[in-house]
Order: sequence, then structure tokens, then C-alpha cells
Amino acid sequence: MRGGPSSTGPPPRLRPYRRRGRGGGPLFPAPGGVRLSERVTPEDGRAAAENDAAGEAGARPAGQGGAVLENDAVAELGGRAGGPDPVGGTGAVNEVATRRDLRAEVLLVLGVSVGASAAFAVVDLIGKLTARIPLAQSQATLNGSYAPGRPLLDLALQLVSLGFGAVPALLAVHLLRRSAVPPAAVGLDASRPGPDLVRGLLLAAVVGIPGLLVYLGAHALGLSAVVVAEALPAVWWRIPVLVLSAVVNAALEEVVVVAYLLTRLSRLGWRPGRALLASALLRGGYHLYQGFGAFVGNAVMGLLFGRVFQRTGRVMPLVIAH
Repeated sequence: MRGGPSSTGPPPRLRPYRRRGRGGGPLFPAPGGVRLSERVTPEDGRAAAENDAAGEAGARPAGQGGAVLENDAVAELGGRAGGPDPVGGTGAVNEVATRRDLRAEVLLVLGVSVGASAAFAVVDLIGKLTARIPLAQSQATLNGSYAPGRPLLDLALQLVSLGFGAVPALLAVHLLRRSAVPPAAVGLDASRPGPDLVRGLLLAAVVGIPGLLVYLGAHALGLSAVVVAEALPAVWWRIPVLVLSAVVNAALEEVVVVAYLLTRLSRLGWRPGRALLASALLRGGYHLYQGFGAFVGNAVMGLLFGRVFQRTGRVMPLVIAH
């Protein structure tokens, strides 16, 4: 046809169908509830081009990056109009989801570490209280043998136990780092060895003597079991295992119960005093297997250690003191 479109060129631009109602009323709506404009403006053309680009990006297979391009286009257009984000929710919905994920994360971390220890400690204390002998005559062993009479097997079991015992602390550090909180942000580094050592030794002195007095008083009142510090065989690896056990337990408790938990509770909007109390009660809870005196003493210790961390932002002095 003369003057018609070529077979290879773009199709002619058609003006949208319009039909006025009486008195210049509203136009007939197009399918999908979108009203047809009376005239095509440059702004309409640019908006249509952007919509077409977003649609083409979304139509690409996921293997070719279509989903990423679609999210980018929707995010750009939605951000201009103040609309929803690429995942289909509003900012408030995403904030709620983030808080829910954080709560679940905290519960899971505690559930595989000191939270589980607290549950076992409660059951163990109930067992001691319901036994035929008084609580003050029962024993709570801190470092016992896993294979009496077989030192090499005992050593292997000790090392396996200590190795996996450090995993929750590593997990807590990993999760903090994924949320842009590196170890240095909670003072888990060697950037201040001198001040950390001095503060740690002072804390150990402040906590150690009063803690011993609390234990002796509780035991005299029948509120504490007999705490046996270690019951390992007299073999060459006894002292190294005890030192390694002290390091692992110090890192586990101070990293998870103080650095991780207080940081996460602060992120969840908890007030500092409320978060500090929760951390201290948890610390006392997983020591209940030793009796009520250990619960009180460790809870007070948790209040002190937690406050020091909240003020200084460093957990290394607490690990040294522990």
C-alpha cells in the first residue's frame, strides 16, 4: 500500500480510542481499570517506555538475570512513586519481618547453647532437690572424665566436646558479622591488649572473692551443692585440657550471653536495663545445677559484666576475667 508501514519498520503509533460522555464527562475505562488518556504526552511516552522495560526484564528467564532486572526496575519505579518494595511489601512490613527473624535467630542461638544448658540445669536441680540426700551433700562436677580408665579415649572425647562447645560462640560472631557488626565492634579483638588485661584482672578480683563467699554461705545454709572443680585423671593432658576448658567456656559465655545477646536485644528495641536483666538471669539459670547460691552469684556477676560491656563496648576484658 502506498504510504503504508514497511514490513520491517515499527508499527504506526495509534491514538487511544476515546469517547466522551455527556458534557465532557469521564472517558470510558480501558481493560484492567486503567483510564485512557485523551492525548498522548511526552511524559506518557516515557512512563510507557519504563513500564515496557520493566515488563521485558521480568519476562526473561531467571537463568538470564530476568528476576534481578525485574526487581531493579520495580524498585526504581516504586521508589519514585513511594510504592511497595520489590518483595511486594511495604517498609513497615519488612521491618516487622526483620524483627521476627531476629527474635527467631536469638532463640535458635540460645537453644543450641546456653539456653539448652539452662533447661538441663533446671531439671538437674529438680533431681537433686527430690533426691534422698540433702542438696548440700550432692555434688556438681565442672570438669569430669568421659572414659575413666581409658586416658587416650578420654582425651579424644574431651577435645571433641570442647571443640563443639566453641561452635555457638563462633556462630554468634558469624551472625553478628553478617548484620554488619564485626568482632571489633563488640571488642572481640586484640586492639587494646593492655587496658583489656588490666580491666579483666580487676573484674576477676572484684567477682572472685565475693563469689567464693556467696558459695560458702549458700552451702552452709543448705542451698548449694558441693562444687567439684575437676575430676580428671592424673595424666599428662590434665592441665592443658583444664586451661582449654576455661578458655572455651569463657568465650562461649561472654560472647553469647553478653556481646551477642545484648547487641541483638538492643537491635530489637529492648531498653538497656531490661536487656541487662535478661542476660544476667540467663547466666544464673544455666548455673542452677550447682544450687541456688550459684544462681544468685552468677546473676550478680552477669549484671556487672553486662553493664561493663554496655559502657565500654568491649567483651575481651570479660573473657579475661572469666
